[in-house]
Amino acid sequence: MAAPIQLAVLVIVFSSVQTIVQGHGYNVQPYKESYFDQFVDHFNFLSFGQQTFKQRVLTQDKWWKRGSGPIFFYTGNEGPIDEFWENTGFVFDIAPEFGALVIFAEHRFYGKSMPFPGDNFNSKNVGLLTIEQALADYAVLLTSLKKSLNATGCPVIAFGGSYGGMLSAYMRYKYPGIIAGSIASSAPIYLLDPNFPKTFFWKTVTKDFNDASSKCVGRVRDAFSIMNTTAAKGDFSTISSKFHLCNKLTDLVQYRHLLLWIRNAFGSLSMMDYPYPTDFLANLPAYPVKEACSYLMEEEDSVVGLSKAAGLFYNGTNGSLKCFDIFSEYIECADPTGCGTGDAGAAWDYQACTEVRLPQGTDGTTDMFPVLPFTDEIRQKYCFKRWGVVPRDSWGNVQLINLDLKGASNIVFANGNLDPWMGGGVLSTSNPGIKVILIEGGAHHLDLRSANPMDPASVKQARVVQKQQYNNG
Repeated sequence: MAAPIQLAVLVIVFSSVQTIVQGHGYNVQPYKESYFDQFVDHFNFLSFGQQTFKQRVLTQDKWWKRGSGPIFFYTGNEGPIDEFWENTGFVFDIAPEFGALVIFAEHRFYGKSMPFPGDNFNSKNVGLLTIEQALADYAVLLTSLKKSLNATGCPVIAFGGSYGGMLSAYMRYKYPGIIAGSIASSAPIYLLDPNFPKTFFWKTVTKDFNDASSKCVGRVRDAFSIMNTTAAKGDFSTISSKFHLCNKLTDLVQYRHLLLWIRNAFGSLSMMDYPYPTDFLANLPAYPVKEACSYLMEEEDSVVGLSKAAGLFYNGTNGSLKCFDIFSEYIECADPTGCGTGDAGAAWDYQACTEVRLPQGTDGTTDMFPVLPFTDEIRQKYCFKRWGVVPRDSWGNVQLINLDLKGASNIVFANGNLDPWMGGGVLSTSNPGIKVILIEGGAHHLDLRSANPMDPASVKQARVVQKQQYNNG
């Protein structure tokens, strides 16, 4: 085993050894948690001068061939970086084969990487939460690390899933002198094209449930119809009771929030439709979409079945919640697919109001959900009221990556057909420098998870292709 890395530019806080979990598809490795001094503003020399913040970095060097082995770099996305460390086992599966150093970097304004602790979200500070600043953080970090580790000749391969996959692709496109290649899984980069349709997400969720059971979608529609009739009569007590709400609904505004809470659960179950149990977003069984459908089908009362199906996400497989607090478990925001809660939810809400264009709401016709629209006009009004900003949807296509992919190279885009984000991803290209992988039976960035006996053959082949791409690159 190689000696531990001595990171001159980092302040080592502690080393945390984590258990390798068997059965949930994990290959969780121990890591060293460190902090790197990043400039608060990379692009304006006057705004904050030399002010810095501590960016959280996780590393593992036990496989690294010093001075020659590659650096596998995970571009952290919208959450604490340790959550992605624990759910990106593919990197650890292949790192020994390539003699790689593994680095996971946390995104500014998430987890412990707060530029303004306790004051991140005032109007002066939150403007520094941009994709460009995050990419610059990663570029500066890598440049400094490679120099301090005498690794200037070591190629860097970026990995990322979902928004992190978008970032890994952007890193290769914007910083080709630093990033040799990228693996971008479930990366809906076309959403940043203002002309690209935003209707795919809830259509795909509906299709996932229909494919799990041909009668499932009908039961969902029936339950929502009964609920709407009940709510129109003002009988919120019955609905509250059937959904085991901690606080009874009192009006149609609160009822609408319940509908959003339910829709969020179904979208999340579709994303996490893995072939084995996981606890990434929730403690879920294998194929949770099929499980949720079984709840809907086994109950005589379709509303009760809908309650149980939604509860699967919020309460998990063997949850202990006796009631649901829908106002703390789901926060309405500028992302109809859900922002999450706490500071991470607020940060993503701001990004959804500025650079990150996201799917629209539901219409009840092309999907199985109630009519809950989120048009561009609704988004603009919300964002100006909440953050004092107006989205600039054309900026990403100009600044981050040319969406016809001209000039891009050494990027692998992988998407699974069970993933509701697939419709915003790269599914074909005429660019010979771009590799596209379509994974039959794959949910949200399944290919980045650790190998599991329950994996479909398609994801096993996808990982082979991803490794070959590195060898060929």
